[in-house]
Amino acid sequence: MMRVSRFVVMGVSGCGKSSIGTGFAAARGMQFTDGDHLHPPANIAKMSLGEALNDDDRAPWLDLVGAALAGGDQVIACSALKRIYRDQITRRAGAPVMFLFLQGERDILLKRMAARPGHFMPTSLLDSQLATLEPPAADELHLIQNIDQTPAEIIAGFQGSLP
Repeated sequence: MMRVSRFVVMGVSGCGKSSIGTGFAAARGMQFTDGDHLHPPANIAKMSLGEALNDDDRAPWLDLVGAALAGGDQVIACSALKRIYRDQITRRAGAPVMFLFLQGERDILLKRMAARPGHFMPTSLLDSQLATLEPPAADELHLIQNIDQTPAEIIAGFQGSLP
């Protein structure tokens, strides 16, 4: 397997992208960026109102995520819900990107989202994210961990699967 220096920790809201991304980046000696901080203000405002983003809303954000990965040695938390989004990120990064998919059950995700006071993403948008989610296909560069483990176990699982 090739050495990859660009990672996206992906999944729906509440799966732990930021905490896993932070820990994974630290374990690899890489920089971590929370993709939420790359959203244009209009996207944050829309989601804060409980409105789901559409592909047109996401396109500029996905370009920013890909551009942030272009330099390598980077881990970014980004939902990357559809294959076309992952393809756009990889094209903009200009090099292979490994997608670390955090998979979990709806009730666990809902409970985690509800426990995040002040986050712009309301629990009402979880179902739209789950409906949009296209898990990575066999021909995509990715690893999967279930969120029913501790963060340390998830990070170790990803680490143990890399060269």
